[in-house]
Amino acid sequence: MPDAAELLFLWHTYRLPVLLAAVAAFALVRSTLRARGKREKTSTTPLPGSPRPVSKDVKDDGWPVVLGDSSEGKGEVVSTSKQPPTRAKAGPKRVTGIIRTKASPPRDAGFDLTRDEIQPLLFFSSLSGTTEKAASKLVADLQASTEAAPNVLPPKLLDLSYIDYDNYFISPPKTPSEKRPIKYFYLIAIPTYNIDTVLDNFLEHLRETHHDFRIDTAPLSGLLGYSVFGFGDKEGWPTEEKGFCSQAKEVDKWMAKLTGRKRAFPLGMGDVNGDAAERFDEWRVGVEDVVREISAGKGLGEGVPGSGDAVESDEEDVEDAQDSEGDAPAQPTLQRPKKRVDLGDLEDLGRSVQRDSSSVPIAVDFTTYNSSKKPKPVVKEMVPKSSPTYTALTKQGYTIVGSHSGVKICRWTKSALRGRGSCYKYSFYGIKSHLCMETTPSLSCSNKCVFCWRHGTNPVGTTWRWQVDPPEAIYAGVTAGHYRKIKMMKGVPGVRAERFAEAMRIRHCALSLVGEPIFYPHINDFTALLHADRISSFLVCNAQHPDQLAALKPVTQLYVSIDASNKDSLRKIDRPLHRDFWERFTRCLDILRAKRLTQRTVFRLTLVKGFNIDDEAEGYADLVARGLPCFVEVKGVTYCGTSTSAAAGLTMQNVPFYAEVCAFVEALVAALARRNPDPGYGVAAEHAHSCCVLIASTRFLKQDGWHTTIDYDRFFDCLHGGKDFAPEDYMGPPTAEWALWGNGGFDPRDERVDRKGRPKGPQSVAAGGGRVSEVA
Repeated sequence: MPDAAELLFLWHTYRLPVLLAAVAAFALVRSTLRARGKREKTSTTPLPGSPRPVSKDVKDDGWPVVLGDSSEGKGEVVSTSKQPPTRAKAGPKRVTGIIRTKASPPRDAGFDLTRDEIQPLLFFSSLSGTTEKAASKLVADLQASTEAAPNVLPPKLLDLSYIDYDNYFISPPKTPSEKRPIKYFYLIAIPTYNIDTVLDNFLEHLRETHHDFRIDTAPLSGLLGYSVFGFGDKEGWPTEEKGFCSQAKEVDKWMAKLTGRKRAFPLGMGDVNGDAAERFDEWRVGVEDVVREISAGKGLGEGVPGSGDAVESDEEDVEDAQDSEGDAPAQPTLQRPKKRVDLGDLEDLGRSVQRDSSSVPIAVDFTTYNSSKKPKPVVKEMVPKSSPTYTALTKQGYTIVGSHSGVKICRWTKSALRGRGSCYKYSFYGIKSHLCMETTPSLSCSNKCVFCWRHGTNPVGTTWRWQVDPPEAIYAGVTAGHYRKIKMMKGVPGVRAERFAEAMRIRHCALSLVGEPIFYPHINDFTALLHADRISSFLVCNAQHPDQLAALKPVTQLYVSIDASNKDSLRKIDRPLHRDFWERFTRCLDILRAKRLTQRTVFRLTLVKGFNIDDEAEGYADLVARGLPCFVEVKGVTYCGTSTSAAAGLTMQNVPFYAEVCAFVEALVAALARRNPDPGYGVAAEHAHSCCVLIASTRFLKQDGWHTTIDYDRFFDCLHGGKDFAPEDYMGPPTAEWALWGNGGFDPRDERVDRKGRPKGPQSVAAGGGRVSEVA
């Protein structure tokens, strides 16, 4: 037997092979046991199969799992799977799925057959008149078809250009307390344009109302229902995907959200060059049936409110979720397919980064919820030549310059060329009408005034989002257009040769034609071009763009239209697009107060009988005392005699007589006297033919009388002199005697004629006129 020394020798000799053999044997045994364990261990939860009730036909090759309780008398539900069992994966759990929205509960129409009445309201918008004609016919047909229903009131026709959206599209109109409860049913008929119109603001209002957290999710759920019809042009937009009736589809979508999906009849669409009449008639018949069913107490029927199609409800829910992810502008887009996204655990994200450690780290923007790339918006023209706006404005006598400017000669220019008198600017400020060019670098406006001469055909908007033409091109275009129109007058009987020759040299520019001139981004460059040619500038703004007004460089005379003395009246008369219109308005008055020491400032008041005359002299006096303008022009409204004016609630009954304007002026001056402004105000001049009176600051009352006129040569010398100057520095000679308050304001050197061109007798002093009155 070997002793210990031999054993120790053998160990030291063979210990390395022995250890290696032991480790190899151990590894082999462990690997064998692990492989055998994979084949024998199964998952505790098999793959789910299709649930079905237990039956006798269940085979033994599946693994039934009880999901219900048969003791309660219900059918026992099991899940079977024929797939082989697998071992659960190791590692972090992955969660996948899609967002499931709650189905909206059906809404009751809330109509009491024995108590309530139905009032159909048909809203429309039209530039060319096609939609208006169809809407008028629908009102007549709907009234005839529902005469047998005693609880259906005659339908009303409302133009979207002349209503306050807050009165109809934030909540249904309120019923007067003395009448039976009235439930409203909305019908909307609109065209689709590729230019900016009132429809863009209507869509923006619907969208803002939906996203306004202060307003209920479905503020129009009190309606009985709604339906929309769209007129489109398949020549310009062949398919719905390319824009056919896109604005009607947008209105239908937002109305579905605001009403809680009370779509009473499907969206109708018709091609104005094809089947519009047929499609509109089909839609009319369907709408009439719905109104009769509601009047009979049947409501909107079964299923999803207004539709009956659950798929449509799901699609609108998806759109709601997508809208909540981002506040992107409402644009007609195709239906986006639902995408299923796998969400990985953060540990997996870390491992994937480690596996690709050689690559540059990728910046992740966790504020981006929607990964879809949206195409960049295309900047379009304000008034394309192919648009109905272009056609309507050129038909009214405008020359469109570029994509957003215009020029036109007024009737006073034609009158002055024939020696038949100039406008009130000649009586007040010494501007000869045949030397004046009326133009604007921006045809777009931020108001929809009830007395607008443009009949609602010009574009509207709150921000500039169109192409911008250079000021040099605009200046060249408007002057060329003006001269071209002057040359067209050379063959008119009665035109005086000397005045025609004078008219070929523009001396004055009235930036008040249409729209908002101060809206143009390069307005200062444009006025600089006028001043470089020694053309005076009279710029009018609507007190809705205070930032642009504050940045405006000096002009010859700066106007602000003051069409109301309080917030409610301003909303009714000007119908501004800005929600904060009153704050913008008052800020502009403060800016004008600051500018009164460096340039001539004017408040222009347009009096509309029944809107802003009665008991508002005190309110106007407060505004004048706040802004302290150099002058206040008070003018009666001019009625255009169009259907659009009537739709805005304006008729000849709203045009004040000149005596009423004079009485208002005297009341305003008296109200100013009670406020004792410094300096004071007095009635300086008048132009009875224009129904216009001028109130002036006593800064322009000298010892020899009123000096309301302008020394234009002196103005350009001061402007180009490089030194600060005040309005008094370019004050003109005394106001002509015939222009003073109480003398009528017509130049005796001109000839007055009646509407048929026959000479009139001497002008009589208007009632209510008087001599110069002054307020200290």
